[in-house]
Amino acid sequence: MANIKEITYDFLNDELAVYNEKIAHHITRHALSHTSIDDFSKTLDNASKIDYSFNVEVKTMPVTNQKASGRCWIFAATNVLREIIAKKLNLDNFELSQSYIGMYDKLEKINFELEAIIDLKDKDADDRTLTYVLLNTISDGGQWDMFIDIVTKYGIVPKNVFPETYTSSNTRGLNHLVSVTLEKFASDIKELDKKGGMELIRAEKDKLFKKLYHLIISTYGIAPKTFDFEYVDANKVYHKEEGFTPLSFFEKYVKSEALSYVSLINAPTKDKPFNHTFTVEYLGNVVGGKGVKHLNLEMERIKELIINQLKDGNIVWFGSDVSFYRDRASYAWDDRSFDYQTPFGISYYADKAKALDYHISQMNHAMCITGVCLDNNGKALKWKIENSWGDDIAKKGYFAMSDTWFDEYVYQAVIDKKYLSYEELDAYENSKPISLKPWDPMGSLAD
Repeated sequence: MANIKEITYDFLNDELAVYNEKIAHHITRHALSHTSIDDFSKTLDNASKIDYSFNVEVKTMPVTNQKASGRCWIFAATNVLREIIAKKLNLDNFELSQSYIGMYDKLEKINFELEAIIDLKDKDADDRTLTYVLLNTISDGGQWDMFIDIVTKYGIVPKNVFPETYTSSNTRGLNHLVSVTLEKFASDIKELDKKGGMELIRAEKDKLFKKLYHLIISTYGIAPKTFDFEYVDANKVYHKEEGFTPLSFFEKYVKSEALSYVSLINAPTKDKPFNHTFTVEYLGNVVGGKGVKHLNLEMERIKELIINQLKDGNIVWFGSDVSFYRDRASYAWDDRSFDYQTPFGISYYADKAKALDYHISQMNHAMCITGVCLDNNGKALKWKIENSWGDDIAKKGYFAMSDTWFDEYVYQAVIDKKYLSYEELDAYENSKPISLKPWDPMGSLAD
């Protein structure tokens, strides 16, 4: 590095003297000795503007709990589908099996990643694409389109038909074991190629996949091929429907609705012009699936579409960055509820395009929008959010999110295509997606 500057003892001593001159620094230090930076920086100055009340609100069921796993995208997606089923059957409470979808997602990701490793077999170990693939071999993350690829292939089942296991709720150990196994395959692939070419590589891949398939069965259980659907509706009437397969259950209750949703993103960067579609290299789970496709729109248009869907009584799956200004304990997520500037002279704020380009912010959590508070001109003031962190936080697991937070840290929303304009729908359905690099932040929710 040219023109580098090292830290000297004189500099540290001079700055310590400056620090000690200000009483505020001593007060801050004493407070931070027994509290967190976030708690210290909380302010109630904006509390009245983020009150938990909404004038457009979809009635929804109790929140779910993803526990010690990164399956937020699956939980948010099944929450969307369960509300559709509940309306059709007049149910007060119902859950789909997230474990069932998570199991097949793991299985498909293993195959997807093995195929990616084979595709990159001629790359050097320090090749950026190969490095990225190996650093993200198996995770819990995913995208709406990846969810659709799973459920259209394997269907869905009620939660009681395929309940949680220890591993489905605590995925770290399995992810580590599978990731190391796939990385080991990648480390051996050049030698396999020299010994027997693609025929030997394929043979080793098949043997390894069978072993990992058995591991998945052992940790998740044996998926049902058929089941009966029993439920009691809101009028306390018992029902039983017999002889479903996971696919027939999906096709009967939610297939048409699920397949009508499209992914919209707000990415105001120079490489992503609005009203164009995008995909991400090596992002997916199902080999042969439809893959991931996003339509990039301006934020005000995305908000308009979300509000239209909410007004029609349907909740919205969305992706955001929850690393900033979040208050897990209270119900409010608001960038104006934290003040880092006064005590530290530091601001979190960064222009949204720059935040994406320089990896300051990117999607890392999916939830559902279930309501909004509009002013007299129809402008959103705050949003009601259904999370999947259990009901012992916030308002029984529901949060209020300020519109300013929404502007900065919401990047994706899934909307029924019937709300799109003709031009938007044409751009989504008929344009060839621009392919983004694997490490693009529009794929980060699947990391």
